[in-house]
Amino acid sequence: MDSTIHLLIVDDSEPFRIGLRALIKATPDMKLAGEAVNGREAITFAERLQPDVILMDLHMPDVNGIEATRQIIHTSPHIAILVLTMVDDDESLFAAMQAGARGYLLKGASKSEILRAIQDVAAGAAIFSSAIASRMMTYFSQIRKQQPAYAFPELTEREREILQLVARHQTNQEIAQQLHLSPKTVRNYTSNIFAKLQVADRAEAIIRAKEAGLGKF
Repeated sequence: MDSTIHLLIVDDSEPFRIGLRALIKATPDMKLAGEAVNGREAITFAERLQPDVILMDLHMPDVNGIEATRQIIHTSPHIAILVLTMVDDDESLFAAMQAGARGYLLKGASKSEILRAIQDVAAGAAIFSSAIASRMMTYFSQIRKQQPAYAFPELTEREREILQLVARHQTNQEIAQQLHLSPKTVRNYTSNIFAKLQVADRAEAIIRAKEAGLGKF
């Protein structure tokens, strides 16, 4: 089975694309599928190339990265989108997450951090830089409202257990090992959870779960 991660770079900065291109080409098990300079090209290339991961900038001409993410996830929900941007305001962060992005890093991230994030989102995890994660927790603490004693009553006990682990940013493989289930069984459970919570992806499920007070250690 081919474990190579195929990537699409979406950024209107040529110097930054050159840097990412060199990083990807120098990394075993990663392959550059293509490059786009705006959101409209990203939508077209994503549909045609079907990469595993898209490295998405936000502020671009024509169609921005948030709208491109929304459209790509709508037609190809299996593609993992990792936002890689200089924009660090809360509005952009949560808009990207709601659009379906699986991770959010700032362009000042180190090469090792970018590579690790690519591998993690390709494996199904939701990834944020430490600074972004800290701000998300602050946001949740500020907006958290009084929750019912039993959140998400529509979920079974097993589904609630898995949602707890998803909210702790565990991958399906890690959850399968901890609960002594097969990865396929965990995937089925998570699909049922997403459907019941009416969320589009893992990142949105994590947000819903944390708002309900789940995911605490």
